[in-house]
Amino acid sequence: MIFIILLLLFLTSCVSGTFVVNVTQTSYQAEENQNITLEWTFSSRRDTSLRSISIVCEMFTEIRISVLFHLHQGVEFRESQDPQFAGRVQWDKDVLTEGRLTLHVSRLRTSDSGFYVCDILVKSDGRNSRRCWLNVTAAAEPTPLTQTVKPHQKIQGIIVLYIGLGISAVALLALMLSHDVS
Repeated sequence: MIFIILLLLFLTSCVSGTFVVNVTQTSYQAEENQNITLEWTFSSRRDTSLRSISIVCEMFTEIRISVLFHLHQGVEFRESQDPQFAGRVQWDKDVLTEGRLTLHVSRLRTSDSGFYVCDILVKSDGRNSRRCWLNVTAAAEPTPLTQTVKPHQKIQGIIVLYIGLGISAVALLALMLSHDVS
């Protein structure tokens, strides 16, 4: 009897779960200060309006959960966005009604590493979510610039050195002679 109930629950969730959300990539790799586009696709009808779409995208780390993006019935709620992402997340409104959520995250930080989950609800179609992983590594240290000295610069430096030494020798000799005279 328990087996039949579990089977019915499983089959009901499969039949009613016709609204599908997918990620275009399950894993992203980037360096800090780079920009990246995270993308989800979802099943939608041609007549889907922006007002029928609600989305909450969050970043999960071992320490915390942060809201990356919040859209309710087609209106973005920046107030619920974690300050970590303020001014760094843009979304493409034009493709949303076609079943594509694209989030452009700029100036990546190593603290942006984590799982990103977008829960997408389209009225009268359904609700579903998918996750992807973003790993942001520290930018490579720039290699120090070595100063290259051209051969003519070496010669000029040697000439200046000899002239300086010559002038110093003459000045020292003059000082010694003037001291002996007195």
